[in-house]
Amino acid sequence: MKLHELSSPQGSRPAKRRVGRGTAARRGKTAGRGTKGQNARTGGGVRPYFEGGQLPLIRRLPFIGGFTPLNRIEYTIVNIDSLDRFEPGSEVTPESLVQVGLVKSSSARIKILGRGELDRPLTVKAHKFSAGAREKIAAAGGSAIDLTE
Repeated sequence: MKLHELSSPQGSRPAKRRVGRGTAARRGKTAGRGTKGQNARTGGGVRPYFEGGQLPLIRRLPFIGGFTPLNRIEYTIVNIDSLDRFEPGSEVTPESLVQVGLVKSSSARIKILGRGELDRPLTVKAHKFSAGAREKIAAAGGSAIDLTE
């Protein structure tokens, strides 16, 4: 049996209503469209989201719309000033950030930003660094290592 050979059992789906087939078929003459008017005509009706000339909901609430990319990569942000919890010369990894309590999950992608000052040399391993963060880590005598997946 193949996918194109599958069909639903007889009687499980109602038959399509055949309108406009004469008065004996109970849906003749106006074919269930009423008499006259825009919706009685061929091609009649209004476009989607049309609300009769009233300002449509999509325009009244513009913040509802928008676009969220499916392949967006979320980063957990850690600033330079919060790295003072580590001993000088130590290695800062996603796992050590979880132990200290700066990040919730060790599988999260980390981005180091440059807010604050760093007064100790650290080897920082993260997925991304801002330009300012790289400069401050290097100025303190440490190194910034990219984790690529």
